[in-house]
Parts: sequence; C-alpha cells; structure tokens
Amino acid sequence: MSNRQQTVKRFSKWVIIAHWTNALAFFALYITALPLYTDFFSWMYPIFGGPENLRLLHRIFAVLFVLPPIVMLFVDPKSLFHWLKQTLTWRKEDILFFVKFPKEFFGGHVKDMPKQDFFNAGEKLNSLLTITCAAMLIGSGIVMWMPEWFPLALIQWAYPIHNIAFGLSVAVVVGHIYLSLGHPGSKVSMQGMTKGDVPVKYAKEHHGKWYDELVAKGEIKEEKPVKKGKGA
Repeated sequence: MSNRQQTVKRFSKWVIIAHWTNALAFFALYITALPLYTDFFSWMYPIFGGPENLRLLHRIFAVLFVLPPIVMLFVDPKSLFHWLKQTLTWRKEDILFFVKFPKEFFGGHVKDMPKQDFFNAGEKLNSLLTITCAAMLIGSGIVMWMPEWFPLALIQWAYPIHNIAFGLSVAVVVGHIYLSLGHPGSKVSMQGMTKGDVPVKYAKEHHGKWYDELVAKGEIKEEKPVKKGKGA
C-alpha cells in the first residue's frame, strides 16, 4: 500500500455516535421550535398532534441534545477532554490560519498555511461557538421549561437569549455543513466523522502538527515528496 493510500484513525466510534446524535437532536429541535417561535408555522401543529405534543417532543429532543457530552464522560472521556483542551488552546499559528483561510474558503489553494493541530483553528472556532450556543440554549431552555424555579427577571431574559442562541447556532451549523460537504477542499473530512479515519495526505495538508506527531510516534510513515524526472 502506498503512503498516499494510508489512512489514520481520527475519531472513535463514540465520538461519531455523539456527533450524529447531537446533530439529529439539533435539527429535531429546530423543526419542533418553528411553530412555537412564530405563527407562520402554525400549520405544523396538526402534523405533530397539536401544541402540547409538539412541546413534549421539543423537550424530549432537548434532553437528547444534552446527553452526548454526559455519556462521553463515561464511555470516552479521553476524546472529550482532548477536544476541550484543543478548543481552548490557541497559538500563533491559529491566528495566522485566519489570515490565510479566506482564500481557501472561497475555493483557492493556500500552499503556506501554518501547520495545524488535531483540530485546526477553524474547527476550534466552530467548537467555541457551538459550546457558547449550546450553553445559552440549554441554560435559557431550562428556565423556560421550569419557570416556577426562577425569578421573573431571569425568565424574561431567558426568551431573548434563547432566540439569539437559536439564530446564531443556525448560522454556525450552516457554515459547518458547507465546510464539511460543500467545500471542495474539506469534503474528505466527512470520512473522519463517518468511518473514523482520514487519508494520511489529508492529515498532512490540514493538520500538519498532528501529522508530525504521528510520524514522530511511528504510527504512520512520513510521506516523501514525489521526485520529478529531469525532463519534467
């Protein structure tokens, strides 16, 4: 097998399960929230059996949305804390990433992109925004779900906070989907979140620091540049 055909494990099965469970819950929450958010979608009530059933479904999916990180604490804490540590660790190369990234975002190829960690700076930013939105949604959602436990001022703030987090999270998800599925340079990243592994070539190009660590540990063979003939 050639070096270019090598793959390296990126995510455990529990990370994959947690990711897709969270994604499913988010979209289910989005759909069940629409008629609760505006009368424009009131036609959806009969589909779900009326307002009460819709509220019940929304709360069930809310619990499902919260569960993945809690389950990860027990089944794969190493991956969970690695993700959190990477998300909160920012270095010079992460800042430089955003200087170079706009060209790549619009389909260009950046040759001198600073070497990135297991999670690149874009993924770190996405994770920070995701955590922030989730905290706002969950915190305000709990207040809205059980208002009898909280003071009136907090209840009044919970609704606009929930709406702001809702709008921001949709924007984050749209960007995440584009870079995972729509962007020509990042589509292969979806393989990591479905099969758990990615090509070594992808790791080298998008996560250079992680690639160097794997080579240093002897977990993969270093890719050698292809030598061109004299007439090339």
